Amino acid sequence: MGADMSMSKGSNLQVPTAALRVELGWRPGPGVPDVDASALLLISGKVRTDGDFVFYNQPTHTSGAVRHEGKRDAGGRTTDTLLVDLGRVEPAIETVVLAASADGGTFGQVPGLAVRVLDAQQGTEIARFDPAASVETAFVLGEFYRRQGAWKFRAVGQGYSSGLQGLATDYGITVDEPQRAAPPSPPAPRIDRPAPPVTVPPPPMPPAVVPPPPVTAVPPASPYGPPPPAPTAPYGAPAPMPAAPAPVPPAPVRLTKVTLTKQAPSVSLSKQGGTSGFLRVNLNWQVRKQFSGWGSKRGRAVARHSDLDLDLCALFELSDGSKGVVQALGNAFGSLHHPPYIHLDGDDRTGAVETGENLTVNLDRTQSFRRILIFVTIYEGARSFADLHATVTLQPQHGAPVDFSLDECTVPSTVCALALITNSGGDLIVQREARYLVPERGVSPQRTIDRAYGWGMNWTPGRK
Repeated sequence: MGADMSMSKGSNLQVPTAALRVELGWRPGPGVPDVDASALLLISGKVRTDGDFVFYNQPTHTSGAVRHEGKRDAGGRTTDTLLVDLGRVEPAIETVVLAASADGGTFGQVPGLAVRVLDAQQGTEIARFDPAASVETAFVLGEFYRRQGAWKFRAVGQGYSSGLQGLATDYGITVDEPQRAAPPSPPAPRIDRPAPPVTVPPPPMPPAVVPPPPVTAVPPASPYGPPPPAPTAPYGAPAPMPAAPAPVPPAPVRLTKVTLTKQAPSVSLSKQGGTSGFLRVNLNWQVRKQFSGWGSKRGRAVARHSDLDLDLCALFELSDGSKGVVQALGNAFGSLHHPPYIHLDGDDRTGAVETGENLTVNLDRTQSFRRILIFVTIYEGARSFADLHATVTLQPQHGAPVDFSLDECTVPSTVCALALITNSGGDLIVQREARYLVPERGVSPQRTIDRAYGWGMNWTPGRK
């Protein structure tokens, strides 16, 4: 294939039936809206269920064929990525639509907008499309579709002014959006009318003579009591079956989300509807570059990345004053239904697990928490977070997800505070920390973060 893979609107080309990476990129800056990539899996132009919609609140399709991998910043550009494995797409699916939505503005305010299709294994570019935009708030950028036993990619470039909600609804998605109160009706206009004329009432009429009501005879009561009720069905007939209950419609898709930034670093879980059930804290990361040595590059830290193992951890302090840590080190995985009501789901030692590493917090025990500090350490395989891209997502069972990306690391840090959750009068407040710490010589990452946040625990060496 040639070096220039740019496509014009409406053009198409054949793509391999393999894992493809779809990168939606743009240049961020002041006043530039945030942009989100999404995908819809269609049969005859519509989704089968809301589960065929893959986006930031529903990042993985049940088939595993399509996955939303999240955002990263590099080289002055922001990229939101979808992984589409065409070899795993269910045979019934005819089309995979690639869409985008702008949050807080229009696509005309997004400079350098482009979508690239790359081979996920080799990283080579297969196709590129630069859509022209103006007042659109959502876009169908392109689509993969079946043709004669193979897959093709078409550059579509169809815009919507109704945002992601309008685009998703067009393809059969049921969207749960907050209802807006109807505007108050304007007051009735005041009309000055002349006073009604004064009239003299007519003299009263004589009272009308009302005839007495007719008298009817009441039959005497039967000495044998009231007659039995008439039979409603022949003897021995089966009783009528009760009506089957109406099927419960599936819950609609929630498009709302909360992204924490330096300018807006905190959010109340209660205000987002996250007051019960479980809170899932997810860490997903990618290695931007592979290095074999440690040094400096243009004044920033460069890490060794070989068999990288990051550990998601949590320091906790409960309302009774007890303190501790949930981490893979020492097999301190915690518990959901017993103190500390926090559980580490697993230990992803490579970053290759699709769901990354997850902590789960039991929100039904909110009153038991005083504070929780979510942090990540490098167990082995690197000497710094430099050139690692990580995304943190807090997904309540009920309510909008909260996410944020980590800033680029420019120091030789092996421990990073991600988020601090504090109980404020029964409401859990999530505070974005994104704070890289550099341990002193001989001091462990856990002890370093303990000192930084004043947990006051005693630490002993441990291993997995």
